[in-house]
Amino acid sequence: MDLKQEVLKAFEDAGDAVRPGDIVEKTGADKKDVDKAIKQLKEEGKIYSPKRCFYEIVK
Repeated sequence: MDLKQEVLKAFEDAGDAVRPGDIVEKTGADKKDVDKAIKQLKEEGKIYSPKRCFYEIVK
């Protein structure tokens, strides 16, 4: 499983809006890599930001 899939799964498991730091803790990946994956997932329309600095999976 690549990092982008791990990040997406972490969002699915959270079930609510979370901060990137929470995803870093869940995946154990480097913050820069998680930020890059979040940016890609946001561009693909798989996650969105309901409020500043929080992200949530598109349902």
